[in-house]
Amino acid sequence: MNILITRHDKIGDFVTSLPLYYVVKKSNPDATIFALVSEVNIEIAKKIDFIDEVILYDRRNFWHMLKSIKAANITISISAFIDTRLGLLLFLSGIKSRIAPATKLAQIFFNKTLQQRRSLVEKTEIEYNLDLAKLLNSEIDLAYQAPLLKLDNKQEFRLDNHLQVKKLILFHPGYGGSSEGNLTLDDYLTLSNTVRKLVNTQIIWVFGPDDLNAKEKVEGLIPDSDIIYQPTTLLDYCYLIRDSELLISTSTGPMHLAGALNIKTVSFFGSNLFASPKRWAAVNETGKQLNIQVDENYSQDLFKNISELVIQKLNN
Repeated sequence: MNILITRHDKIGDFVTSLPLYYVVKKSNPDATIFALVSEVNIEIAKKIDFIDEVILYDRRNFWHMLKSIKAANITISISAFIDTRLGLLLFLSGIKSRIAPATKLAQIFFNKTLQQRRSLVEKTEIEYNLDLAKLLNSEIDLAYQAPLLKLDNKQEFRLDNHLQVKKLILFHPGYGGSSEGNLTLDDYLTLSNTVRKLVNTQIIWVFGPDDLNAKEKVEGLIPDSDIIYQPTTLLDYCYLIRDSELLISTSTGPMHLAGALNIKTVSFFGSNLFASPKRWAAVNETGKQLNIQVDENYSQDLFKNISELVIQKLNN
């Protein structure tokens, strides 16, 4: 049996669907599990040991995608997120059983649907995705085990920077992502001063392509002992996260990657329910997560409390 699971949007969206891939493979160990993912997630998908084959979702080449899916002889598809283009693609692929949430007009292309109103935030995105597996098997075991992303022992970053014995603390301010809640850059810098006082720690600042202004400011204000890291690939960044003690960031892709690797996270979320950890919690063990909602005008009393909680998290 060949099963296709699709989640073709951003990094965090794909990572929150990994438990779905896991439980489907666990309940169907002899099945071949295909993943249809966007280009940004290709490298990560190929490293997941319960995903057997990966197909690129390429909006520019619909007919090539259709040919690839047809060639895979898929018997069942499960789509955690749907739109009309995806629905038409899977319908034309001739897949007999097409499972999806009944949330949009695109549901007309699917023949097994589950009514979900994710905007009500009655559960996490992880749980909404897992519920779809029940349409495959109503008795399916929905338990999954962290880490969901396992990497080999490559430690080039540690070796190149002589950091074999230090605890790596990652700061990823991330002002270019989709999160609505975050600390100011000044407060990230203040928090780093607190963390830097801990014994045997190494602070590493990570910036994405949309964070160049923040990077320039930080470069002029941090001590020479700090390291600034610009990932060349998402997979290289995953290796760095895997070797780290803690990631401090806003609630975008890097937080979810740390979750997949089961690394400790301190994450800042928006103050509204839809952007909250009640919807977008990561997939790492709950005890490894410190999820904090902040609004644009958060108080310095809240920031002081955050600083204390970060130190507690590092000392646990």
